[in-house]
Amino acid sequence: MAKRTFDIIFSIFGLIIFSPLLIATSLLILITLGRPILYSPKRTGRNRTLFTVRKFRSMRIAEGPVTHHSGDDDPRLTRVGRWIRKFKLDELPQLWNVMKGDMSFVGPRPETPEYTKLYTDEQKVILEFRPGITDYASIEFADLGSILSGGDPDKLYFEKVWDQKMKLRMKYVREQSFWLDLKLILMTLTAVFKRQS
Repeated sequence: MAKRTFDIIFSIFGLIIFSPLLIATSLLILITLGRPILYSPKRTGRNRTLFTVRKFRSMRIAEGPVTHHSGDDDPRLTRVGRWIRKFKLDELPQLWNVMKGDMSFVGPRPETPEYTKLYTDEQKVILEFRPGITDYASIEFADLGSILSGGDPDKLYFEKVWDQKMKLRMKYVREQSFWLDLKLILMTLTAVFKRQS
């Protein structure tokens, strides 16, 4: 109950406080990329329910098949998109997901239905938790775009990220508490500021 109350209060507070930044980023995307402003993929949420996650669009719309992931060298990524990603502005619309209850500030990052099908029986416990904007894996792989550069990003994701990410998700499931959530929020903010220095 404390976690959900925290999510509701601070997501509303965040939407109000960051409203000028949300509006400015929306206009910047509209001018440079056009519509749609948001990237709205389907993700698997708590108890395997599907929901639409909201992110600011940072890439041109591709024609034909696309990968699930993208590296910093993806040709679809624009100069504005790089700036949006660098400062994690693409994540801000997820405050709406948190307010609605689709997501929490802290929890295992949501995956696509195709990827959650790969969870082992033990790992399926992850789906009993509300997915989050940040978690252990988000902090460790804060520079994911550079890790997925230089080749097929989906292949690199499974080679360099997947196993460790699943271990960190399970670590969160085992250790989860309200105080841990506060710690991870502070660690996330520290990681974001370090990237800018």
